[in-house]
Amino acid sequence: MTIDQSGGQPMKNRTKEEETEEEEEGEEQEEQEEESFVGEPSRNRKPRPVRRRRVSTNTTTNLIDQDQEQEQEQDDDLFSDDPAHPSHHDDIDDRPSRNNPFFFGQPDDKLEPYQMKHDDSVKWVYTPSTLTAAAIGTSVLASLAYNSHIFPRSFRSHLGVISGVTVFLVFCMLNFRDGPFRRPHPAFWRIVLGLNLLYVMLLSFLYWTDKSTARELIRYFDPSLGVPLPEKSYAEHCEFTPTNVWQGIDIFCLAHSLGWFAKAVVLRDHWFCWILSVGFEVMEYSLQHHLPNFAECWWDHWLLDVLICNWGGLWLGMKTCEWLRVSPFSWRGLGPVVVLNNNQINNNDNNLSSTATTRRRAAKYAARQFTPHDWTEFRWEGTKRFRNYIATVALLTVFLLSELNVFYLKSLLWLAPEHPIVILRLAAMFLWALPAVREYYDYATYTKRVKRMGSHAWLSMATVILELLIVIKWSKGEFESSFMPVKVKIFWSITLSLLILYPAIKFGLPTLKSYNQSKLASNSTSSAKYKIKI
Repeated sequence: MTIDQSGGQPMKNRTKEEETEEEEEGEEQEEQEEESFVGEPSRNRKPRPVRRRRVSTNTTTNLIDQDQEQEQEQDDDLFSDDPAHPSHHDDIDDRPSRNNPFFFGQPDDKLEPYQMKHDDSVKWVYTPSTLTAAAIGTSVLASLAYNSHIFPRSFRSHLGVISGVTVFLVFCMLNFRDGPFRRPHPAFWRIVLGLNLLYVMLLSFLYWTDKSTARELIRYFDPSLGVPLPEKSYAEHCEFTPTNVWQGIDIFCLAHSLGWFAKAVVLRDHWFCWILSVGFEVMEYSLQHHLPNFAECWWDHWLLDVLICNWGGLWLGMKTCEWLRVSPFSWRGLGPVVVLNNNQINNNDNNLSSTATTRRRAAKYAARQFTPHDWTEFRWEGTKRFRNYIATVALLTVFLLSELNVFYLKSLLWLAPEHPIVILRLAAMFLWALPAVREYYDYATYTKRVKRMGSHAWLSMATVILELLIVIKWSKGEFESSFMPVKVKIFWSITLSLLILYPAIKFGLPTLKSYNQSKLASNSTSSAKYKIKI
């Protein structure tokens, strides 16, 4: 029960909804009074009583909203010049993708590339045909099963595995959700996701077996396997002479370059790839006591690997990324494609319909179906914010573990580096990493817009973790005789300490300082209000 100060009459307790409605009505009345005062002399204006606004008691919600707005502003400031994810919408209508009548992709201001308008000339490619595909697949499977006698006897035992994998991949192609890529076709990337899921299932099965059983299982695909391999050392004749350097060049130098070309296309960041390149060489130094083939001459580590092979593939990959990023791709099926700037579009609209194209140009534009629809530059910005730092370090760790898993698995399973199983695994990891890193980048960078991690990123991380668990399990009894050198322990102790100390100084101290300042400001405000009440 409260007392009305104007008349001294008691008033009933009002609900919060009524108080909020009265406050909104009061604010609207103030706005109307301000509009009525426009154009009047200041002497005719009546002074208005100072009206205090009620402060909401739900301070926690307000603080959360303020934090979200502040983080969103940081996103906008940090990625304001990102052409794929613009934050300011003032100049959206001025971008070529908005005004270009031949742009059939997603608008530049849309982060999610999951809804897209396709060209009518190739619309049939994107039309769902689940029943047709099921009928064709069943017919082919029945025909092959009925005529299985035409295949060699040694190959018939593999038909069951091949047919099972094929049925599973067809189901994935028809029913899995689309990923971030559209070229050459969304169904292709659904099959890639299905292959990754199959590999994760295989790893889950292998985790419950021992390494001797796994060696026998892979002989099902290649009877020549299951034999220990001789270890090859690269740490002999380490004198820095032209003869020794020339003898150190082999087919694996080309493999290094191709691998780093692929990593550059996947990661799309120059300094990130450089850190990964140097970090892997450090890992080779640290694990020489486990894998003798990690022991190399110093010039093999830093000259042949880092400066020549890795840098060459990295440079070519980054140039490819730059070319894909700046190329104005616009696909029109077999029709003419003309990409114009904003000033030429309005002048040449009438002439575009009469443009002719030759068969060579038509084939060229049709082939662009196998090129990327759009290309996003990755800016990890690991030193800008704490969450970017964590995301960057986590991705570096996952990539290093993925690289090390290959060497450990082929050593434990007695696989030669040039064996097709090893090569297929590397090629598959490249295909899986392409959409996975894109999904991880969006999830780690734009946390307010992307609420969940994509399927490709989730399965790729599960792949690396399962491989690591298998390596740890199968390594029992393999490396007990070798001990980590003391200098390696000291180095990694210092490195881990710096990885923890850097974010504490870079992000922790400024956050603590701003928190103390805001706390002091709130205390001073509350004390001032208390004095006024007294």
